[in-house]
Amino acid sequence: MAYSVKLAQAKIMNNKKISPIYRFFKRVFDFLGALLAFVILFPLMILIGLGVLIASRGPVLYRDCRMGKGGKPIKILKFRTMYADANDHPEKYFNATQMQQWSKERKVDNDPRIVPFGNFLRKTSFDELPQLVNIIAGSMAIVGPRAITEDELKTYYKPEEQSIILSVRPGLTGYWQVHGRNKVTYESGERAKMEMKYFEKMGLFHDFVIILKTIPALFRKDEAM
Repeated sequence: MAYSVKLAQAKIMNNKKISPIYRFFKRVFDFLGALLAFVILFPLMILIGLGVLIASRGPVLYRDCRMGKGGKPIKILKFRTMYADANDHPEKYFNATQMQQWSKERKVDNDPRIVPFGNFLRKTSFDELPQLVNIIAGSMAIVGPRAITEDELKTYYKPEEQSIILSVRPGLTGYWQVHGRNKVTYESGERAKMEMKYFEKMGLFHDFVIILKTIPALFRKDEAM
């Protein structure tokens, strides 16, 4: 089925509004699941925090502004894996080619801004564990489209796609993370399409399937979430 037809179906579903029952049970699952994961993983998070502090001698947590449900800006939490001025002054660390890649993908291969211990956190996605707090607070979900910046939203998504993306909370994991990740980019045009695929089968069962696929995706050697 052509992508345009699938997108039309997603738009129809979005216009009819997402089922309140689905929203309710998804929120209950997100809250309880994130709270349980936070309790279980808290000792690991303490160790990671100490590791970041020792390796970089700077703030342990990094707050990044992204687009939330309804277009509301949210601050997502991460363990800091870069030098403190990495985002404010990327030109300090990047060459011309890296700057070009950063402007398009918000990611750079072999990023020179990453502090010691940072690559390990990124490869395992342990740097995103603090986002469990975002989920508990209600600004994120366990499964959903990737949390993106306003620039990404306006540059790589059509107006109708933007409204669909912003109709739900961004997810800690999602369709793109488990099926594409670093191999599927904005530049190729495939990442935006892959993000939209989540809405074609959106539901509790589909969310559960994505969660199951997340674990093996974390250990693919050629990719990082």
